[in-house]
Amino acid sequence: MSVATENAETFASLNPATGEVVAEHPVQDGAAVAAAVERAREAAGWWRALGWKERRLRLLNVKGSLTRNLNRMAELIHQETGKPVQDAQLETIMAITHLDWAARNAQKILGPRNVYPGLMAINQRCVLEYQSLGVVGVIGPWNYPIFTPMGSIAYALAAGNAVVFKPSEYTPGVGVLLAELFAAVIPEHPVLQTVTGLGETGAALASSPHVDKIAFTGSARTAKRVMAACAENLTPIVAECGGKDACIVDTGADLDAAADAALWGAMSNAGQTCIGVERIYVVDEAYDRFLGKLTEKARDLRPGFDREAAYGPITMPAQLDVIERHIKDALDKGGKAVVGGAESVRKPYVEPVVLTNVPDDSSAVCEETFGPTITVHRVKDMDEAVEKANRTSYGLAGTIFSGDKSRAMDAARRMRSGMTSINAFAAFAQVAALPFGGVGESGFGRIHGADGLREFARPKAITRQRFATMNLTTFARTEKEMARVLGMINMIHGRRYKR
Repeated sequence: MSVATENAETFASLNPATGEVVAEHPVQDGAAVAAAVERAREAAGWWRALGWKERRLRLLNVKGSLTRNLNRMAELIHQETGKPVQDAQLETIMAITHLDWAARNAQKILGPRNVYPGLMAINQRCVLEYQSLGVVGVIGPWNYPIFTPMGSIAYALAAGNAVVFKPSEYTPGVGVLLAELFAAVIPEHPVLQTVTGLGETGAALASSPHVDKIAFTGSARTAKRVMAACAENLTPIVAECGGKDACIVDTGADLDAAADAALWGAMSNAGQTCIGVERIYVVDEAYDRFLGKLTEKARDLRPGFDREAAYGPITMPAQLDVIERHIKDALDKGGKAVVGGAESVRKPYVEPVVLTNVPDDSSAVCEETFGPTITVHRVKDMDEAVEKANRTSYGLAGTIFSGDKSRAMDAARRMRSGMTSINAFAAFAQVAALPFGGVGESGFGRIHGADGLREFARPKAITRQRFATMNLTTFARTEKEMARVLGMINMIHGRRYKR
Protein backbone atom coordinates (compact mmCIF):
# COMPACT_ATOMS: atom_id res chain seq x y z
CA MET A 1 0.00 0.00 0.00
CA SER A 2 1.04 3.63 -0.22
CA VAL A 3 0.72 6.83 1.74
CA ALA A 4 1.63 10.40 0.87
CA THR A 5 4.46 11.90 2.88
CA GLU A 6 4.11 15.14 4.79
CA ASN A 7 5.50 17.36 2.05
CA ALA A 8 3.20 15.69 -0.54
CA GLU A 9 6.10 15.56 -3.02
CA THR A 10 6.67 11.85 -2.66
CA PHE A 11 4.74 8.85 -1.40
CA ALA A 12 5.86 5.49 -0.11
CA SER A 13 5.00 2.15 -1.64
CA LEU A 14 4.51 -0.20 1.30
CA ASN A 15 4.56 -3.95 1.59
CA PRO A 16 1.01 -4.76 2.81
CA ALA A 17 2.19 -7.85 4.68
CA THR A 18 5.00 -6.22 6.66
CA GLY A 19 4.37 -2.48 6.42
CA GLU A 20 7.94 -1.97 5.23
CA VAL A 21 8.70 0.69 2.65
CA VAL A 22 9.35 -0.84 -0.75
CA ALA A 23 10.28 2.46 -2.42
CA GLU A 24 9.54 6.18 -2.53
CA HIS A 25 7.95 7.66 -5.65
CA PRO A 26 7.17 11.21 -6.74
CA VAL A 27 3.66 12.61 -6.60
CA GLN A 28 3.41 13.96 -10.12
CA ASP A 29 1.02 16.88 -10.38
CA GLY A 30 -1.02 18.21 -13.27
CA ALA A 31 1.94 20.01 -14.80
CA ALA A 32 4.05 16.85 -14.73
CA VAL A 33 1.24 14.85 -16.31
CA ALA A 34 0.76 17.51 -19.00
CA ALA A 35 4.49 17.39 -19.78
CA ALA A 36 4.37 13.61 -20.07
CA VAL A 37 1.38 13.81 -22.42
CA GLU A 38 3.20 16.38 -24.54
CA ARG A 39 6.21 14.08 -24.83
CA ALA A 40 3.85 11.25 -25.69
CA ARG A 41 2.31 13.25 -28.54
CA GLU A 42 5.72 13.67 -30.12
CA ALA A 43 6.55 10.02 -29.49
CA ALA A 44 3.24 8.95 -31.03
CA GLY A 45 4.09 10.67 -34.32
CA TRP A 46 7.45 8.91 -34.49
CA TRP A 47 5.99 5.57 -33.42
CA ARG A 48 3.19 5.75 -35.98
CA ALA A 49 5.63 6.63 -38.77
CA LEU A 50 7.77 3.55 -38.01
CA GLY A 51 5.16 1.31 -39.60
CA TRP A 52 3.86 -2.12 -38.69
CA LYS A 53 7.02 -4.18 -39.10
CA GLU A 54 9.28 -1.88 -37.11
CA ARG A 55 6.78 -1.54 -34.27
CA ARG A 56 6.35 -5.30 -34.23
CA LEU A 57 10.11 -5.84 -33.96
CA ARG A 58 10.51 -3.37 -31.12
CA LEU A 59 7.56 -4.73 -29.15
CA LEU A 60 8.85 -8.28 -29.52
CA ASN A 61 12.20 -7.10 -28.17
CA VAL A 62 10.41 -5.49 -25.22
CA LYS A 63 8.70 -8.84 -24.69
CA GLY A 64 12.09 -10.52 -24.66
CA SER A 65 13.41 -8.04 -22.11
CA LEU A 66 10.38 -8.52 -19.86
CA THR A 67 10.85 -12.27 -20.09
CA ARG A 68 14.50 -12.01 -19.08
CA ASN A 69 13.43 -9.78 -16.17
CA LEU A 70 10.44 -11.96 -15.25
CA ASN A 71 11.70 -12.89 -11.78
CA ARG A 72 12.67 -9.30 -11.04
CA MET A 73 9.19 -8.12 -11.97
CA ALA A 74 7.52 -10.93 -10.03
CA GLU A 75 9.49 -10.15 -6.89
CA LEU A 76 8.45 -6.49 -7.11
CA ILE A 77 4.80 -7.51 -7.55
CA HIS A 78 5.21 -9.81 -4.54
CA GLN A 79 6.60 -6.95 -2.45
CA GLU A 80 3.99 -4.37 -3.48
CA THR A 81 0.87 -6.57 -3.41
CA GLY A 82 1.86 -9.34 -1.00
CA LYS A 83 0.73 -12.07 -3.41
CA PRO A 84 2.84 -15.25 -3.62
CA VAL A 85 5.87 -15.09 -5.90
CA GLN A 86 4.56 -17.92 -8.09
CA ASP A 87 1.27 -16.08 -8.62
CA ALA A 88 3.25 -12.97 -9.55
CA GLN A 89 5.30 -15.04 -11.98
CA LEU A 90 2.15 -16.46 -13.55
CA GLU A 91 0.71 -12.97 -13.91
CA THR A 92 3.87 -11.76 -15.63
CA ILE A 93 3.84 -14.75 -18.00
CA MET A 94 0.28 -13.87 -19.02
CA ALA A 95 1.31 -10.26 -19.63
CA ILE A 96 4.18 -11.49 -21.82
CA THR A 97 1.86 -13.65 -23.95
CA HIS A 98 -0.51 -10.74 -24.50
CA LEU A 99 2.32 -8.43 -25.54
CA ASP A 100 3.50 -11.10 -27.97
CA TRP A 101 0.04 -11.59 -29.48
CA ALA A 102 -0.65 -7.89 -29.90
CA ALA A 103 2.69 -7.30 -31.60
CA ARG A 104 2.30 -10.23 -34.00
CA ASN A 105 -1.33 -9.63 -35.00
CA ALA A 106 -1.70 -5.84 -35.20
CA GLN A 107 -0.99 -5.46 -38.90
CA LYS A 108 -3.22 -8.35 -39.92
CA ILE A 109 -6.17 -6.97 -37.97
CA LEU A 110 -5.69 -3.21 -38.36
CA GLY A 111 -3.89 -2.93 -41.70
CA PRO A 112 -5.58 -1.72 -44.91
CA ARG A 113 -7.92 -4.11 -46.70
CA ASN A 114 -10.22 -3.89 -49.68
CA VAL A 115 -13.97 -3.98 -49.17
CA TYR A 116 -16.48 -5.02 -51.83
CA PRO A 117 -18.40 -1.88 -52.87
CA GLY A 118 -21.68 -3.46 -54.02
CA LEU A 119 -23.35 -3.04 -57.41
CA MET A 120 -24.44 0.56 -56.85
CA ALA A 121 -20.82 1.64 -56.33
CA ILE A 122 -19.06 -0.95 -58.48
CA ASN A 123 -16.79 1.75 -59.92
CA GLN A 124 -15.33 2.54 -56.49
CA ARG A 125 -12.26 1.01 -54.92
CA CYS A 126 -13.03 0.76 -51.20
CA VAL A 127 -10.36 0.57 -48.52
CA LEU A 128 -10.86 0.12 -44.79
CA GLU A 129 -7.99 0.70 -42.43
CA TYR A 130 -7.55 1.42 -38.73
CA GLN A 131 -5.50 4.43 -37.78
CA SER A 132 -3.84 5.08 -34.43
CA LEU A 133 -5.51 7.49 -32.03
CA GLY A 134 -2.40 9.27 -30.77
CA VAL A 135 -1.96 9.23 -26.99
CA VAL A 136 -3.67 6.64 -24.79
CA GLY A 137 -3.84 7.11 -21.04
CA VAL A 138 -3.93 3.88 -19.02
CA ILE A 139 -5.08 3.95 -15.40
CA GLY A 140 -4.20 0.59 -13.89
CA PRO A 141 -5.27 -1.42 -10.83
CA TRP A 142 -3.23 -2.84 -7.97
CA ASN A 143 -4.56 -6.40 -7.85
CA TYR A 144 -2.93 -7.51 -11.13
CA PRO A 145 -0.53 -4.61 -11.65
CA ILE A 146 1.14 -5.87 -14.83
CA PHE A 147 -1.29 -8.31 -16.44
CA THR A 148 -4.35 -6.06 -16.39
CA PRO A 149 -2.77 -2.83 -17.69
CA MET A 150 -0.76 -4.79 -20.27
CA GLY A 151 -4.11 -5.68 -21.85
CA SER A 152 -4.38 -2.00 -22.73
CA ILE A 153 -0.71 -0.97 -23.00
CA ALA A 154 0.36 -3.72 -25.42
CA TYR A 155 -2.67 -3.36 -27.66
CA ALA A 156 -2.52 0.44 -27.71
CA LEU A 157 1.16 0.40 -28.62
CA ALA A 158 0.70 -2.30 -31.26
CA ALA A 159 -2.03 -0.13 -32.80
CA GLY A 160 0.50 2.70 -33.19
CA ASN A 161 -0.23 4.85 -30.14
CA ALA A 162 2.01 6.18 -27.40
CA VAL A 163 0.95 5.43 -23.82
CA VAL A 164 1.04 7.33 -20.55
CA PHE A 165 0.51 4.84 -17.72
CA LYS A 166 -0.69 5.79 -14.26
CA PRO A 167 -0.32 2.72 -12.03
CA SER A 168 -2.19 2.36 -8.77
CA GLU A 169 -0.62 4.18 -5.84
CA TYR A 170 -0.39 0.75 -4.18
CA THR A 171 1.81 -0.68 -6.97
CA PRO A 172 3.72 2.24 -8.53
CA GLY A 173 7.01 0.38 -8.73
CA VAL A 174 5.61 -2.12 -11.23
CA GLY A 175 4.73 0.72 -13.60
CA VAL A 176 8.11 2.38 -13.13
CA LEU A 177 10.00 -0.84 -13.87
CA LEU A 178 7.86 -1.53 -16.93
CA ALA A 179 8.62 1.93 -18.34
CA GLU A 180 12.33 1.39 -17.68
CA LEU A 181 12.30 -1.86 -19.65
CA PHE A 182 10.55 -0.14 -22.56
CA ALA A 183 13.00 2.79 -22.51
CA ALA A 184 16.00 0.45 -22.62
CA VAL A 185 14.68 -1.31 -25.72
CA ILE A 186 13.13 1.75 -27.40
CA PRO A 187 15.41 4.66 -26.40
CA GLU A 188 14.54 7.00 -29.29
CA HIS A 189 11.22 8.25 -27.92
CA PRO A 190 9.21 7.56 -24.74
CA VAL A 191 6.43 5.49 -26.28
CA LEU A 192 5.53 4.29 -22.78
CA GLN A 193 5.81 6.66 -19.83
CA THR A 194 4.75 6.02 -16.25
CA VAL A 195 3.43 8.83 -14.06
CA THR A 196 3.17 8.10 -10.35
CA GLY A 197 0.97 9.66 -7.71
CA LEU A 198 -2.37 9.45 -5.98
CA GLY A 199 -5.89 10.02 -7.29
CA GLU A 200 -5.14 13.56 -8.44
CA THR A 201 -2.50 12.27 -10.84
CA GLY A 202 -5.00 9.93 -12.48
CA ALA A 203 -7.56 12.73 -12.62
CA ALA A 204 -5.07 14.98 -14.41
CA LEU A 205 -4.46 12.27 -16.99
CA ALA A 206 -8.17 11.65 -17.55
CA SER A 207 -8.96 15.35 -17.91
CA SER A 208 -6.10 16.15 -20.28
CA PRO A 209 -7.40 17.61 -23.56
CA HIS A 210 -4.48 16.03 -25.39
CA VAL A 211 -5.19 12.41 -24.44
CA ASP A 212 -7.10 10.60 -27.18
CA LYS A 213 -8.47 7.69 -25.12
CA ILE A 214 -8.48 6.47 -21.54
CA ALA A 215 -8.31 2.79 -20.53
CA PHE A 216 -9.44 2.45 -16.93
CA THR A 217 -9.60 -0.49 -14.53
CA GLY A 218 -11.06 -0.06 -11.06
CA SER A 219 -14.32 0.31 -9.18
CA ALA A 220 -17.54 1.42 -10.84
CA ARG A 221 -17.65 4.41 -8.51
CA THR A 222 -14.22 5.61 -9.59
CA ALA A 223 -15.03 4.84 -13.23
CA LYS A 224 -17.92 7.30 -13.08
CA ARG A 225 -15.58 10.03 -11.84
CA VAL A 226 -13.08 9.21 -14.59
CA MET A 227 -15.86 9.30 -17.18
CA ALA A 228 -16.99 12.70 -15.91
CA ALA A 229 -13.44 14.00 -16.34
CA CYS A 230 -13.24 12.50 -19.83
CA ALA A 231 -16.59 14.04 -20.77
CA GLU A 232 -15.14 17.55 -20.55
CA ASN A 233 -13.12 16.83 -23.70
CA LEU A 234 -15.30 14.06 -25.17
CA THR A 235 -12.40 11.68 -24.56
CA PRO A 236 -13.56 8.10 -25.18
CA ILE A 237 -12.97 5.52 -22.48
CA VAL A 238 -12.82 1.75 -22.13
CA ALA A 239 -13.67 0.71 -18.58
CA GLU A 240 -13.36 -2.56 -16.65
CA CYS A 241 -15.06 -2.12 -13.29
CA GLY A 242 -15.11 -5.38 -11.38
CA GLY A 243 -17.81 -7.96 -10.90
CA LYS A 244 -19.76 -10.36 -8.74
CA ASP A 245 -19.05 -13.44 -10.79
CA ALA A 246 -20.85 -16.72 -10.35
CA CYS A 247 -19.86 -20.34 -10.77
CA ILE A 248 -22.58 -22.81 -11.73
CA VAL A 249 -22.18 -26.52 -10.95
CA ASP A 250 -24.49 -28.86 -12.86
CA THR A 251 -25.40 -32.47 -12.25
CA GLY A 252 -22.89 -34.76 -13.94
CA ALA A 253 -20.05 -32.30 -13.44
CA ASP A 254 -16.61 -33.42 -12.33
CA LEU A 255 -17.09 -32.27 -8.74
CA ASP A 256 -13.42 -32.58 -7.76
CA ALA A 257 -12.41 -30.35 -10.67
CA ALA A 258 -15.31 -27.98 -9.97
CA ALA A 259 -14.40 -27.62 -6.30
CA ASP A 260 -10.73 -27.08 -7.13
CA ALA A 261 -11.48 -24.43 -9.78
CA ALA A 262 -14.12 -22.65 -7.69
CA LEU A 263 -11.76 -22.52 -4.72
CA TRP A 264 -8.94 -21.08 -6.82
CA GLY A 265 -11.34 -18.61 -8.41
CA ALA A 266 -12.56 -17.49 -4.99
CA MET A 267 -9.40 -17.54 -2.89
CA SER A 268 -6.38 -16.95 -5.14
CA ASN A 269 -4.87 -13.49 -4.78
CA ALA A 270 -6.82 -13.33 -1.49
CA GLY A 271 -10.01 -13.07 -3.53
CA GLN A 272 -8.86 -9.75 -4.97
CA THR A 273 -9.77 -10.69 -8.53
CA CYS A 274 -12.28 -8.84 -10.69
CA ILE A 275 -13.21 -12.11 -12.43
CA GLY A 276 -12.99 -14.10 -9.21
CA VAL A 277 -15.75 -16.47 -8.14
CA GLU A 278 -17.88 -14.84 -5.43
CA ARG A 279 -21.08 -16.91 -5.71
CA ILE A 280 -21.58 -20.61 -6.46
CA TYR A 281 -24.93 -22.07 -7.57
CA VAL A 282 -25.06 -25.85 -7.34
CA VAL A 283 -27.87 -28.01 -8.73
CA ASP A 284 -29.60 -29.85 -5.88
CA GLU A 285 -28.45 -33.33 -6.84
CA ALA A 286 -24.78 -32.34 -6.64
CA TYR A 287 -24.96 -29.79 -3.80
CA ASP A 288 -24.00 -31.88 -0.76
CA ARG A 289 -21.13 -33.73 -2.45
CA PHE A 290 -19.76 -30.53 -3.98
CA LEU A 291 -19.96 -28.60 -0.71
CA GLY A 292 -18.15 -31.39 1.09
CA LYS A 293 -15.28 -31.34 -1.39
CA LEU A 294 -15.12 -27.52 -1.41
CA THR A 295 -14.99 -27.17 2.37
CA GLU A 296 -12.39 -29.91 2.71
CA LYS A 297 -10.11 -28.13 0.26
CA ALA A 298 -10.78 -24.68 1.73
CA ARG A 299 -9.77 -25.70 5.25
CA ASP A 300 -6.29 -26.57 3.98
CA LEU A 301 -5.58 -23.04 2.71
CA ARG A 302 -3.44 -20.64 4.72
CA PRO A 303 -2.70 -16.99 3.97
CA GLY A 304 0.74 -15.51 4.60
CA PHE A 305 3.79 -13.86 3.09
CA ASP A 306 6.01 -16.96 3.08
CA ARG A 307 6.56 -19.16 0.04
CA GLU A 308 4.27 -21.91 1.37
CA ALA A 309 1.27 -19.60 1.83
CA ALA A 310 -1.71 -20.19 -0.46
CA TYR A 311 -2.33 -16.48 -0.87
CA GLY A 312 -1.20 -13.16 0.56
CA PRO A 313 -2.64 -10.28 2.55
CA ILE A 314 -5.40 -7.86 1.62
CA THR A 315 -3.48 -5.26 -0.36
CA MET A 316 -5.80 -2.30 0.23
CA PRO A 317 -6.44 -1.92 4.00
CA ALA A 318 -9.88 -0.34 3.58
CA GLN A 319 -11.14 -3.52 1.91
CA LEU A 320 -10.80 -5.42 5.17
CA ASP A 321 -13.77 -3.51 6.59
CA VAL A 322 -15.86 -4.37 3.51
CA ILE A 323 -15.00 -8.07 3.81
CA GLU A 324 -15.81 -8.15 7.52
CA ARG A 325 -19.10 -6.31 6.96
CA HIS A 326 -20.18 -8.78 4.28
CA ILE A 327 -19.41 -11.80 6.46
CA LYS A 328 -21.28 -10.37 9.45
CA ASP A 329 -24.26 -9.33 7.34
CA ALA A 330 -24.53 -12.83 5.86
CA LEU A 331 -24.43 -14.42 9.33
CA ASP A 332 -26.85 -11.89 10.84
CA LYS A 333 -29.36 -12.71 8.11
CA GLY A 334 -29.30 -16.44 8.80
CA GLY A 335 -26.30 -17.59 6.79
CA LYS A 336 -23.98 -20.28 8.07
CA ALA A 337 -20.19 -20.26 7.96
CA VAL A 338 -19.08 -23.80 7.15
CA VAL A 339 -15.47 -22.64 6.89
CA GLY A 340 -14.18 -19.67 8.86
CA GLY A 341 -16.36 -16.78 9.95
CA ALA A 342 -16.16 -13.19 11.15
CA GLU A 343 -13.08 -14.12 13.20
CA SER A 344 -11.28 -15.02 9.94
CA VAL A 345 -10.50 -11.34 9.36
CA ARG A 346 -7.08 -10.99 11.01
CA LYS A 347 -5.46 -7.91 9.56
CA PRO A 348 -3.79 -7.82 7.12
CA TYR A 349 -4.96 -11.34 6.31
CA VAL A 350 -8.34 -12.97 5.86
CA GLU A 351 -8.54 -16.72 6.25
CA PRO A 352 -10.86 -18.67 3.89
CA VAL A 353 -14.58 -18.19 4.50
CA VAL A 354 -17.28 -20.39 2.95
CA LEU A 355 -20.88 -19.32 3.60
CA THR A 356 -24.12 -21.23 2.97
CA ASN A 357 -27.83 -20.45 3.35
CA VAL A 358 -27.07 -16.79 2.68
CA PRO A 359 -30.16 -14.77 1.65
CA ASP A 360 -30.12 -13.25 -1.82
CA ASP A 361 -30.45 -9.75 -0.38
CA SER A 362 -27.31 -10.05 1.73
CA SER A 363 -24.42 -7.75 0.84
CA ALA A 364 -22.25 -10.88 0.53
CA VAL A 365 -24.42 -11.87 -2.45
CA CYS A 366 -25.22 -8.46 -3.93
CA GLU A 367 -22.01 -6.44 -3.54
CA GLU A 368 -18.47 -7.12 -4.72
CA THR A 369 -16.58 -8.46 -1.69
CA PHE A 370 -13.05 -8.66 -3.14
CA GLY A 371 -11.83 -11.03 -0.47
CA PRO A 372 -11.29 -14.78 0.12
CA THR A 373 -14.95 -15.46 0.86
CA ILE A 374 -17.61 -17.30 -1.09
CA THR A 375 -21.32 -18.03 -0.85
CA VAL A 376 -22.68 -21.43 -1.93
CA HIS A 377 -26.34 -21.76 -2.95
CA ARG A 378 -28.57 -24.76 -3.67
CA VAL A 379 -30.73 -24.50 -6.82
CA LYS A 380 -33.18 -26.94 -8.39
CA ASP A 381 -31.82 -26.85 -11.96
CA MET A 382 -29.66 -24.98 -14.46
CA ASP A 383 -32.43 -22.54 -15.33
CA GLU A 384 -32.63 -21.35 -11.74
CA ALA A 385 -28.85 -21.24 -11.53
CA VAL A 386 -28.58 -18.97 -14.58
CA GLU A 387 -31.45 -16.79 -13.38
CA LYS A 388 -29.79 -16.26 -10.00
CA ALA A 389 -26.34 -15.82 -11.50
CA ASN A 390 -27.77 -13.00 -13.63
CA ARG A 391 -29.49 -11.34 -10.66
CA THR A 392 -26.81 -8.68 -10.32
CA SER A 393 -25.96 -5.28 -11.78
CA TYR A 394 -22.52 -6.61 -12.66
CA GLY A 395 -21.70 -8.73 -15.70
CA LEU A 396 -18.01 -9.45 -16.07
CA ALA A 397 -17.34 -13.19 -16.27
CA GLY A 398 -18.57 -16.57 -15.10
CA THR A 399 -17.77 -20.27 -14.77
CA ILE A 400 -19.86 -23.36 -15.54
CA PHE A 401 -19.08 -26.95 -14.66
CA SER A 402 -21.20 -29.57 -16.37
CA GLY A 403 -20.89 -32.99 -17.94
CA ASP A 404 -23.39 -32.05 -20.65
CA LYS A 405 -21.78 -30.00 -23.44
CA SER A 406 -24.99 -28.64 -24.96
CA ARG A 407 -26.50 -27.70 -21.60
CA ALA A 408 -23.27 -25.99 -20.58
CA MET A 409 -23.05 -24.02 -23.84
CA ASP A 410 -26.69 -22.97 -23.52
CA ALA A 411 -26.11 -21.74 -19.97
CA ALA A 412 -22.90 -19.97 -21.00
CA ARG A 413 -24.74 -18.06 -23.72
CA ARG A 414 -27.52 -17.08 -21.33
CA MET A 415 -25.16 -15.94 -18.59
CA ARG A 416 -25.06 -12.13 -18.61
CA SER A 417 -21.32 -11.64 -18.83
CA GLY A 418 -18.57 -10.67 -21.20
CA MET A 419 -16.76 -13.99 -20.77
CA THR A 420 -17.69 -17.48 -19.55
CA SER A 421 -15.46 -20.52 -19.07
CA ILE A 422 -16.79 -24.09 -19.09
CA ASN A 423 -15.11 -26.77 -16.97
CA ALA A 424 -12.23 -24.44 -16.07
CA PHE A 425 -11.80 -21.14 -14.28
CA ALA A 426 -11.11 -18.01 -16.37
CA ALA A 427 -9.47 -19.87 -19.25
CA PHE A 428 -10.41 -16.93 -21.50
CA ALA A 429 -7.90 -14.67 -19.70
CA GLN A 430 -5.05 -16.88 -20.92
CA VAL A 431 -6.23 -16.75 -24.54
CA ALA A 432 -4.88 -13.54 -26.01
CA ALA A 433 -7.12 -13.81 -29.09
CA LEU A 434 -10.32 -13.52 -27.02
CA PRO A 435 -11.81 -10.16 -26.01
CA PHE A 436 -12.04 -9.26 -22.33
CA GLY A 437 -14.63 -6.92 -20.80
CA GLY A 438 -18.01 -6.70 -19.17
CA VAL A 439 -21.53 -5.34 -19.29
CA GLY A 440 -23.59 -3.32 -16.82
CA GLU A 441 -21.62 -2.07 -13.84
CA SER A 442 -18.69 -4.21 -14.94
CA GLY A 443 -17.98 -1.62 -17.62
CA PHE A 444 -17.85 -1.46 -21.40
CA GLY A 445 -15.44 -1.78 -24.28
CA ARG A 446 -12.97 -4.62 -24.73
CA ILE A 447 -9.28 -5.29 -24.31
CA HIS A 448 -7.38 -8.31 -25.67
CA GLY A 449 -7.83 -9.93 -29.05
CA ALA A 450 -8.83 -8.28 -32.30
CA ASP A 451 -11.49 -6.25 -30.48
CA GLY A 452 -8.82 -5.00 -28.10
CA LEU A 453 -6.64 -3.82 -30.96
CA ARG A 454 -9.57 -2.06 -32.61
CA GLU A 455 -10.42 -0.44 -29.27
CA PHE A 456 -7.27 1.65 -29.64
CA ALA A 457 -7.68 2.61 -33.28
CA ARG A 458 -10.17 4.53 -35.38
CA PRO A 459 -11.65 2.98 -38.51
CA LYS A 460 -10.94 5.00 -41.65
CA ALA A 461 -12.97 4.42 -44.82
CA ILE A 462 -11.51 5.52 -48.18
CA THR A 463 -13.13 5.26 -51.60
CA ARG A 464 -11.41 5.92 -54.93
CA GLN A 465 -13.37 6.14 -58.17
CA ARG A 466 -11.75 3.85 -60.72
CA PHE A 467 -13.84 4.76 -63.76
CA ALA A 468 -16.78 6.97 -64.59
CA THR A 469 -20.27 5.51 -64.77
CA MET A 470 -23.83 6.73 -64.39
CA ASN A 471 -23.74 9.50 -61.78
CA LEU A 472 -26.81 9.95 -59.61
CA THR A 473 -25.28 12.45 -57.20
CA THR A 474 -25.40 15.37 -59.60
CA PHE A 475 -27.97 17.98 -60.56
CA ALA A 476 -27.42 16.87 -64.15
CA ARG A 477 -28.95 13.40 -63.70
CA THR A 478 -31.81 12.52 -66.05
CA GLU A 479 -35.21 10.87 -65.59
CA LYS A 480 -34.07 8.05 -67.85
CA GLU A 481 -31.03 7.33 -65.66
CA MET A 482 -33.14 7.33 -62.50
CA ALA A 483 -35.70 5.01 -64.06
CA ARG A 484 -32.95 2.59 -65.07
CA VAL A 485 -31.60 2.52 -61.52
CA LEU A 486 -35.07 2.01 -60.01
CA GLY A 487 -35.64 -0.92 -62.34
CA MET A 488 -32.34 -2.48 -61.34
CA ILE A 489 -33.06 -2.02 -57.60
CA ASN A 490 -36.50 -3.56 -57.97
CA MET A 491 -35.04 -6.56 -59.80
CA ILE A 492 -32.32 -7.12 -57.16
CA HIS A 493 -34.17 -6.30 -53.96
CA GLY A 494 -37.88 -6.38 -54.74
CA ARG A 495 -38.48 -10.13 -54.84
CA ARG A 496 -40.34 -11.98 -52.10
CA TYR A 497 -38.40 -14.44 -49.95
CA LYS A 498 -39.82 -17.81 -48.96
CA ARG A 499 -38.94 -20.05 -46.03
